[in-house]
Amino acid sequence: MIGGIRERLLGIWRAQRSMLLVGLAVALLFAMTIELVQWRRAIAANDTIDALRAGRNIEVEDGAPPEALLARVAFFTKRGELDQARTLVEALDRSGEVEPRARGHYLLANALLRTALEHIEKSELEAANPLVNLSKREYRRALQLNPDYWDAKFNFDVAARLVRDFPDFERKSGDELSADPKKLWTDIPGKPKGLP
Repeated sequence: MIGGIRERLLGIWRAQRSMLLVGLAVALLFAMTIELVQWRRAIAANDTIDALRAGRNIEVEDGAPPEALLARVAFFTKRGELDQARTLVEALDRSGEVEPRARGHYLLANALLRTALEHIEKSELEAANPLVNLSKREYRRALQLNPDYWDAKFNFDVAARLVRDFPDFERKSGDELSADPKKLWTDIPGKPKGLP
């Protein structure tokens, strides 16, 4: 019985040997072509990342690898170009990879917080308030994607101490707010002393 199966398999091999070898060669050639294309794409992405880190303004398409998009986000955030960075963070969100998305939100939040701190140093508190709130939102998004992101947790805590959230305020009419005078804090303290 085993000998009969072996003879049949050897007969199939002898009859179809050339076709099987040609099919195997075509499959290997196809797999090698795919690997070469991916290798070339990785080299191009690495060259783009290196150029962006060197300070050259290199365009990156929305469909580029997430690492290249992240390098472009870092390029824009270092220069304070927040609108361009935000657009690329949205492109990163469409990529689906969690770690680069969390890092992109973190970089954008840091840039927003830096800009807010510049306003605070110039005593432009009204301009700083929305930037701090936007940075807190971006830190939250980074933490939703990666709850163990310690740097985002720390920076979120710093931003949360700059501008307090007031859930118990209720609007009556117009610009008036009702609040107990003993519980009223300013949004951005000038120079806080001690712990809150």
